Amino acid sequence: MEIVVVGRHTEVADRFRRHAEDKLEKVSQLAPGTQRIDVEVTHENNPRQSEVSERVELTVRAKGPVVRAEAAADDRYGALDLALDKLNERLRRAHDRRTRGGRRRGETADVADPSPLGEVETAAATSVDEEELPLSPQELGEAVEFQRGGSPVVIRNKLHHGESMSVDDAIDEMELVGHDFFLFIDTETSRPSVAYRRRGWTYGVIALDTTCAGSPEPQ
Repeated sequence: MEIVVVGRHTEVADRFRRHAEDKLEKVSQLAPGTQRIDVEVTHENNPRQSEVSERVELTVRAKGPVVRAEAAADDRYGALDLALDKLNERLRRAHDRRTRGGRRRGETADVADPSPLGEVETAAATSVDEEELPLSPQELGEAVEFQRGGSPVVIRNKLHHGESMSVDDAIDEMELVGHDFFLFIDTETSRPSVAYRRRGWTYGVIALDTTCAGSPEPQ
C-alpha cells in the first residue's frame, strides 16, 4: 500500500510524513484492497481562521469507490486525527454495506425534493475573466473560475465523467466521499440526476427531463 503525502501552500516536514504513514498503516485492516492513500495538507494564512488553519484531506484509492475524509484544526496533527476518525467510520460503513448487501435500516431516498444542495469541495481552480473562458472542450477534473462581469460573483466550472449507476449506488458513493450531493446518470431512467443529503438517514434525488423543449438532441 502506497502512502503519498503532499502539501498545498505549505511545506510538509519529514516528521509529519512518518507520523501520517504510521497512523494510516492500519487502514488496510478495514480496507484490505487499498492500493494508495493520498494525504493532502493545506495551510490557511488568514489569521482569522487560526483555529482551522491546518486542513488534512485523506483519499483512499482501491479497486472500488474512492473513500475520502477531511478535517481542519489549529495544528496538522490534530487535523490528521480528526480526518482519520471520519475516514475509519466511512470505511466501516462501506464494509457493513458490502456484508449486509444494502444501506442501514431506516435509510430512504425521496425524489424531487427542492431542498438546497450543499457545496462540494473541489481541487484548486484556475481563475479567468468571463470573456477569457475557454471555448475548447474542458479537461476532465479541470476546474476553472471566472468572475461574472464586474460583479463580485465568482463561478466555478468543473467537468466530471458521467457515470451510470443506480440511486442506491450513488448514495453509497456520496457517503464514501463525505459530500452533501452526488451527480450521476440513473441507470433506470438514463437521466442526469443528483442525489443529496436531507435530514438524518434520508436523501433526495432530482432528475433532469432531457426530452423537454429546448434540450439538445442526443449525439
